[in-house]
Amino acid sequence: MPALVLLGAQWGDEGKGKATDLLGGSVDYVVRYQGGNNAGHTVVVGDQKYALHLLPSGILSPSCTPVIGNGVVVDPAVLLSELSGLNERGVDTSKLLISGNAHLITPYHQTVDKVTERFLGKRKIGTTGRGIGPAYADKINRVGIRVQDLFDESILIQKVEAALNDKNQILVKLFNRRAISAEQVVEEYLGYAEQIRDYVADTTLILNNAIDEGKVVLFEGGQGTLLDVDHGTYPFVTSSNPTAGGACTGAGVGPTKINRVIGILKAYTTRVGAGPFPTELFDADGEALRTIGGERGVTTGRDRRCGWFDAVIARYATRVNGLTDFFLTKLDVLTGWEQIPVCVAYEIDGRRVEELPYSQTDFHHAKPIYENLPGWSEDITKAKTFADLPKNAQAYVKALEQMSGAPISAIGVGPGRDETIQVNSFL
Repeated sequence: MPALVLLGAQWGDEGKGKATDLLGGSVDYVVRYQGGNNAGHTVVVGDQKYALHLLPSGILSPSCTPVIGNGVVVDPAVLLSELSGLNERGVDTSKLLISGNAHLITPYHQTVDKVTERFLGKRKIGTTGRGIGPAYADKINRVGIRVQDLFDESILIQKVEAALNDKNQILVKLFNRRAISAEQVVEEYLGYAEQIRDYVADTTLILNNAIDEGKVVLFEGGQGTLLDVDHGTYPFVTSSNPTAGGACTGAGVGPTKINRVIGILKAYTTRVGAGPFPTELFDADGEALRTIGGERGVTTGRDRRCGWFDAVIARYATRVNGLTDFFLTKLDVLTGWEQIPVCVAYEIDGRRVEELPYSQTDFHHAKPIYENLPGWSEDITKAKTFADLPKNAQAYVKALEQMSGAPISAIGVGPGRDETIQVNSFL
């Protein structure tokens, strides 16, 4: 049963797109199982750079079938725009499958998202404003609209009108905004139906059959572990479950069919948006990491907050996801530092803490305890094997592996598809 989950082991932006693309040639299906177009993957193929937001990274591999699972929230306008952009660049997108049970993001979700975030002021969460949270809220409140509803006009009308009953009251009376026309929303969304009809399928059935037939299925998380709505730094999180368990509910595949869980770790740490970040740097080192690493959000365009590697977070990700392997990315960015600090534990109210505190208050007050590891100055972007790395770079990788609790099976030494060292095979 060659089914794998690939997910971020930090706050997202770890390089999942590159890892997925690396495996794409050996994988039959790549499945997005949660999130929406608030995710962003950058994949470099030769001299071409692709920025993907909603589509699975596997769409760039001709032999792979990309799947948008039932756990994803889909903005149809973004979907069609992204498909059009890839088609213009010669990428074949005809194999894409979309679950009929995936929920849709509508204009009123985006409006509610933006006005609510603005209303929070200093307490804002750092949402992308793309309607992700409100769409998931409607799903849980059982007033959501699914992809399959586009093909039944009477049901679509009823659902949009029901969803807008309360929302228009809130928009008009609380936020002093105009009411949203149900008729306009319905008209717009009926227009998407024929454009996406050929992509829609019973993806749960297809994926389970594929696994039973011995095909390789890769489940791709959209955000990182620390952004999980249950297991992340709540409330500064996304509205779904990017952790490994989310692959089961977000794609309709049972846990006994998944036999490998790969966590993507950046060789340092970044995050976008508000919330606690113990190793965040506000000095020249932080700016250097941001500049050298090109740390700007693919989807948001915001500068990422940067800090040193946090082994406490890595151990937590290993535990809550049941990680079997790590893919370490952006090791090349650390070239040039004489010493590289690594956070091995926290100090909280005078106590040394080596596991992520469950208390939000404690985590907000956590101060990093660092160990300095020797750096290297040699260019590592041409390294093809682990032995090609400088001794200090090898020692850094081995130290992170020991601290994190799972083997590092691949190492990114540059942005290109071929700039990766495979220590152990994932398949």
